[in-house]
Amino acid sequence: MTESTYSPETATYRKVVEAGDHWMHKISKGQTFRVLDLEGNQAADTLFYNADDPSERYAADITVRNQNALYLTTGTTLMSTEGNPLLTITADTCGNHDTVGGACSRESNTMRYSQNTEHMHACRDIFLTGMHEWGEGFGKRDITNNINFFMNVPVTPEGGLTFEDGISGPGRYVEMIAEMDVICLISNCPQLNNPCNAYNPTPVEVLIWD
Repeated sequence: MTESTYSPETATYRKVVEAGDHWMHKISKGQTFRVLDLEGNQAADTLFYNADDPSERYAADITVRNQNALYLTTGTTLMSTEGNPLLTITADTCGNHDTVGGACSRESNTMRYSQNTEHMHACRDIFLTGMHEWGEGFGKRDITNNINFFMNVPVTPEGGLTFEDGISGPGRYVEMIAEMDVICLISNCPQLNNPCNAYNPTPVEVLIWD
């Protein structure tokens, strides 16, 4: 785990994102961006796009292959669908972030848990709400590979996925520097049915330094 040299007091932008809410914002090349887990065990589902051409966006497969490791942490370069660096993780006090578990949806909730969960909000719905408010042509087709910051998704020897208690804690964070102008969309996961956020969704904070 690697701590940052940046102080929250010097950030040029700060925003608390409540559980079940979205955040969509441009991060300029060279800016440093932090996602802060305020109370611990929260999961921040995150999408990244090239701000100049949103058809180029984060690619989990290229990122994993490029670093020859399944999980994201300090030193990981988040790669785009065109094989270009989007951001590089420069500090991480959690140490393990998922990029294969995907984003929860009402459909997956009913399959995984029960039909009684269909009415519950899910990250795919939250992504769509953020895209609708942002405009500029974003829509359902733009929900592709996402990162689950702070989420613990072990992979079994057989290649299956399990959702376990998070390994994050209050005040832990992941920080990255933008390698190009990017648009970031976060769904602060409202999931109540698996332990990704200790069955208690809580806020996260986002910070940006010039």
